[in-house]
Amino acid sequence: QVQTVESGGGSVQAGGSLRLSCVASGIMFRQFAMSWYRQAPGKQRELVASITRDYFTNYADSVKGRFTISRDNARNTVYLQMNRLKPEDTAVYFCNARSTALSGDFWGQGTQVTVSS
Repeated sequence: QVQTVESGGGSVQAGGSLRLSCVASGIMFRQFAMSWYRQAPGKQRELVASITRDYFTNYADSVKGRFTISRDNARNTVYLQMNRLKPEDTAVYFCNARSTALSGDFWGQGTQVTVSS
């Protein structure tokens, strides 16, 4: 059974930091591209950051220079370090594991991040 479980969300003041973690089980983790998405109330889900099997990273313009995605294949875990948080970063953050070759596309339940001004 495939599971992706996020943790690390919470409430912080603007300018603060949080680190999100996502542990994936039941998949060949190192074969999957891992991504973080977020969805704010009344808005569509959007890509925040992604990291490929080969550790290439990509970021939304709105988080470049503030957020860092990384992965630890030994722990089947992907991280999102979020610094200099802004109120507009408030959203539910979702972890996604995707492999076209293995026909896999898996989502976690999400973790809430709230940034107050």
